[in-house]
Amino acid sequence: MTLRPALGALMGLALLSGCAATGASNGATPDTISHPEGAIFDPTIDAATAVDAALAKASEEDKLVLLVMGANWCHDSRALTSYLMEPGLAAQLEANYHAVFVNVGLPQTGDGYNLHIADRFGVTPEGTPNVLVLNADGDLVNTPEDAVSWRNSASRSLADVQAALESWTDR
Repeated sequence: MTLRPALGALMGLALLSGCAATGASNGATPDTISHPEGAIFDPTIDAATAVDAALAKASEEDKLVLLVMGANWCHDSRALTSYLMEPGLAAQLEANYHAVFVNVGLPQTGDGYNLHIADRFGVTPEGTPNVLVLNADGDLVNTPEDAVSWRNSASRSLADVQAALESWTDR
């Protein structure tokens, strides 16, 4: 009988380590992530100050702000950041956007933070990640529905993410 709790604990650790694994996928194609998942949602930054700074830079340089609200624990948030680190997308991102990555904790469990940032731009966060595209005036370029639709980022392709980045700069 003492084996059952130990097995449960081992299974739990295995599941957690699987969620945290960042190894590259085998059999990668040109449309898949070719490097470990990103994890860049720093919980120590002042999110409001970072967003305001990005908006100021966007105004100076005639760019958009790509505001990604996610969390390092979230597979979809990490997948999206990995896509954005791919050389082609990274160049596109740098040419057209100032990116801000805001950690939102665990909003699904009531332990979220920085959610007021999304509210500021008329978006009600629904899981992670949320992707808000802002012009230099702080107006939402994509729709609130699109902003919250990125919770499936891990199942999107590199081409999907690139097409979205291009569509927002065409507006």
